[in-house]
Amino acid sequence: LVCALVHPHIEISTKQARKIIPKSIPLGDAILQWGNIAGIVAGFCTSDNELIGRSMEDVIAEPLRSGLIPGFENMRGAALENGALGFGISGSGPTVFALCDCPKKAKEVAARIKQELEVINVGSSTYISGINPKGAIVLSGK
Repeated sequence: LVCALVHPHIEISTKQARKIIPKSIPLGDAILQWGNIAGIVAGFCTSDNELIGRSMEDVIAEPLRSGLIPGFENMRGAALENGALGFGISGSGPTVFALCDCPKKAKEVAARIKQELEVINVGSSTYISGINPKGAIVLSGK
C-alpha cells in the first residue's frame, strides 16, 4: 500500500480542531467507529484492500474537522474517483491522505487532489510514502 499525502498551505490549530470534537458521542456512532477500526485492522492483517477501503470512514472527528479544510469534499471525490482505496484527514489536519494500492496510482491521486486545491487558489505540497510493513520497533532499550 502507498499513501498519497497532500498538505494544503493553510494552518489549522490543533487546539481548535480538538475543541470541535464533542466530549460525548452517540452510542451508534461509537459502535460504527469501532467496527471501522476493527475492519481496518482485519484488512491489514489479511491484505484485504476492499475491506480497508470500506472501513476508512471516520464518523466522529472527520465530519466536524473536514469543515476546517477548504475543498475537502471535492478532494475526497477526486481521490476516490481516481482509484484511492480510502481518503481521510491526517491527524487534526490540514494534511489529507489517500491510501492507494500502488505508487503510480498514488501519484495520480495526489496530482488530482492538488488540482482541486488549485481551483480554489490554495497552494499545496504533495508527498508519496510507502507503508511501513514492520510497524513500530524499539531502537534502544534505554
